[in-house]
Amino acid sequence: MRQKPTVLAREIVASSRLFRVEELQLRFANGVERTYERLVGKGVGYGAVMVVAMVDAEHALLVEEYCGGTEEYELSLPKGLIEPGEDVLAAANRELKEEAGFGARQLEHLTELSLSPGYMSQKIQVVLARDLYEERLPGDEPEPMRVDRVNLRELASLALHPQFSEGRALAALYLARDLLSQRGDFVL
Repeated sequence: MRQKPTVLAREIVASSRLFRVEELQLRFANGVERTYERLVGKGVGYGAVMVVAMVDAEHALLVEEYCGGTEEYELSLPKGLIEPGEDVLAAANRELKEEAGFGARQLEHLTELSLSPGYMSQKIQVVLARDLYEERLPGDEPEPMRVDRVNLRELASLALHPQFSEGRALAALYLARDLLSQRGDFVL
């Protein structure tokens, strides 16, 4: 295993309501020194969850919401922050109820994904939700989210959809599809 670089200095160089930009002065094992910048959370969060919610053996739920980063309405999986005192599965079920109007009787943690590890410290927990039932909780979204579905056989087409661009959501869908296929719960 490679030796991690030595952190020579660390400084917050910019801050907003949600993020901080941290500058790292690093020295690598070969003596080369570099300055890296990364986006870090405010340090008050408990992480985030993303939910692959299976409506039936072939279809997962998608939600449409306005995304400030792309300045577009985008399709993605239900997701959100884990609240203080919540575990990952409880947070996933709550977010699913708030954003899509469904709860799940079966919840399973699949993996942890990052968005851009070279520049961001944030990670998201991916949860598979099955055996859904209708239940809506009030959420913090500024407007109701449209709920859609995707067939797990059509993920390649989804990747080309003009309203779908989130790589970690696509990765989560492929992971869930492959797991369900390995278990015999989904036939490719």
